[in-house]
Amino acid sequence: MAYTPKMTMKSSCMLRRISWALGVPMTKGIEYVFDYLPKVLDTRKVCQACRDKSRCSDCEFNSQNRIQDDDEGR
Repeated sequence: MAYTPKMTMKSSCMLRRISWALGVPMTKGIEYVFDYLPKVLDTRKVCQACRDKSRCSDCEFNSQNRIQDDDEGR
């Protein structure tokens, strides 16, 4: 990881509550949040704004990856 962003108290409290609800530590809870984001965010908007086109084949926001993941999950 390039750097560790600081969280506000509000964000930290939200993450703590999400993690409690999931029954996992905060380090896992944040991973669950990040796993969920490609399902609810406008992936085209994220891709258009992306500044690192070198990882598109591995990116969860890449619609081609999401189609393949959905097919494998069936």
